[in-house]
Amino acid sequence: MKFINHLKLGGNMYIIITYDIADEKRLNKIRKILKKYLYWVQYSIFEGEISEGKLKKCQSELNKIININDDSVFFYKIKIPENLKKKVLGIEKNYMDNIL
Repeated sequence: MKFINHLKLGGNMYIIITYDIADEKRLNKIRKILKKYLYWVQYSIFEGEISEGKLKKCQSELNKIININDDSVFFYKIKIPENLKKKVLGIEKNYMDNIL
């Protein structure tokens, strides 16, 4: 799995964020925020290494955009990346596509 093997103990974690946003304008804003922090791997999935401080900042930005009655954002924290095994069937998005 790309980008996981270099995590240092302490400080940073690996995170997977999934979302379901009901409105297209909010969806584009959410995607733009997440691209600042993580890698876009599928239409509604971002993942990557992040510090606790940056994660809190990201969550704060997302919280200003989402409608809590219509939208959802899930955060999966992986503190020990060696425990994560990822298998992709089909094509895997190129991480370099995430450069703004």
